[in-house]
Amino acid sequence: MDRYTRHIPPPCEEEIRILHSDEHILIVSKPAGLLSVPGRIVKDSVLQRVRSSFPEAVIVHRLDLDTSGLLVLALSRHAVKELNRFFRERRVTKEYTAVVHGCIRHDMGVIALPIAADWERRPRQRIDRLVGKASSTKFYVHDRLPNSTRLLLKPETGRSHQLRIHLASIGHPILGCDLYAHEAAFAASDRLLLHARYLAFEHPFTHEDVSFEDEGAF
Repeated sequence: MDRYTRHIPPPCEEEIRILHSDEHILIVSKPAGLLSVPGRIVKDSVLQRVRSSFPEAVIVHRLDLDTSGLLVLALSRHAVKELNRFFRERRVTKEYTAVVHGCIRHDMGVIALPIAADWERRPRQRIDRLVGKASSTKFYVHDRLPNSTRLLLKPETGRSHQLRIHLASIGHPILGCDLYAHEAAFAASDRLLLHARYLAFEHPFTHEDVSFEDEGAF
């Protein structure tokens, strides 16, 4: 499986789409293949790009390199404090779309499997019932395709690689996943078919409920 992992990604030519901005928050749609923050070698990232227009922007959560979709960034000190608190207290609603290998028979379900870092195979995570942190993902079948299933995913926790490892652990890895998919599922797509489609939270300044959607391209 190691041969699938690309530690230095090819350049991402796709642009970030800005969906909303005000004095306190910035909502963007991240393309697949772009880092959320600069890495040790590759500096091109959401944060680097948006700071050309929003120099005060601060990342308060991240998406994996190969995951596309919605990110919220803070544009004020007050927003940094409040958004970090919202994420810590699990007051941010997140939904994802994914296409997985095979046909999932049940229309909905919950995957509750504890996750721990797999230090010997970093950056991978592993299911570990002894020392893993409690992790839960709800899934709903959107439609069934000939050899795959399109899902709506609602993570109840925010562990690293949670959606990817949870789905792989039940025998339905996300197509194009270079970390947890078997060879057939990895080869089925030239990108990871995982997209952050929905974000909802309390606005850190107005305290109104706000929500944002981005259906993605698959």
